[in-house]
Amino acid sequence: MSAPVPAPLTRLPRLQALKGALAPGERVVAEETAVAFTYNGVTHAVMMATPADLEDLAVGFSLSEDIIRDPSEILSFEVFPGDLGIELRLWIADAPMARYGARRRRLAGPVGCGLCGVESLAEAMRPAPTATGDLVLSAGEIASAMASLADLQWLNQDARAVHAAAFWGAEPGGASGNRMVALREDVGRHNALDKLAGALARGAVRASAGAVLLTSRVSVEMVQKIARLGAPVLVAISAPTALAVRTAEACGITLVANARGESFEAFTHEARIGSAPHAASGVSPQPAGPLAEGGMPPERKTEDAHGR
Repeated sequence: MSAPVPAPLTRLPRLQALKGALAPGERVVAEETAVAFTYNGVTHAVMMATPADLEDLAVGFSLSEDIIRDPSEILSFEVFPGDLGIELRLWIADAPMARYGARRRRLAGPVGCGLCGVESLAEAMRPAPTATGDLVLSAGEIASAMASLADLQWLNQDARAVHAAAFWGAEPGGASGNRMVALREDVGRHNALDKLAGALARGAVRASAGAVLLTSRVSVEMVQKIARLGAPVLVAISAPTALAVRTAEACGITLVANARGESFEAFTHEARIGSAPHAASGVSPQPAGPLAEGGMPPERKTEDAHGR
């Protein structure tokens, strides 16, 4: 009998020092699990991740690695938990498997590393697509979008150690205007972004019509992933690296960083930052289908809905 998939959060005993006094108690901490990706029986990557939204992670990682170019190329997907971690088994069509065989790469690294295992400098800096979306966001809409993140980060509300990646834009089949469409969380910022990419692809959301929001710093591989996703705007709560700025400029991405409160800094393609507010923006109701999963088990969602 296989082991169950671990919960994304767990309670651990701890000794707390507060105002000079020591007190025992418990703290909620984020789980971190080894996750292996296999394609047609071949192991491609092993990384540490939060054990939630695993199908989103599998689809998004496969897209960002250019192993597949559309979710329809995945013929089957299975999750196999074990004592040492979780195996995500993907069976893909012949054409993507042939592409994969031509540029196979092994990757084994911690959650903070997005380029571990790359075998050459050319592979690390392979060209990313150019964003072509004509999205324009006002300063007020950027502030509103970033302010809405905290209330939707269910895992981080308890653990205070989990990154989020979210998509702010037009919801498929929804009302006009931009709103929060999806948010995914993970202890690894790259994983959170891959989970978001997978959720958008599975939900047939057009990424070119919105912005990706990050609760982390912006390094070059984050920009590369967003370029492959096709989003024209990236907004992050922390600062970018110089290479990330150069890459965003080359990829046609509007890079907005240090977005806190009503302040932010735009580094590239500032023409997408407008002055007039968008009247129809806001946080949407929880969308249906794969976009609604959001990283929290059903019992936690129910508990949160009643105010914990």
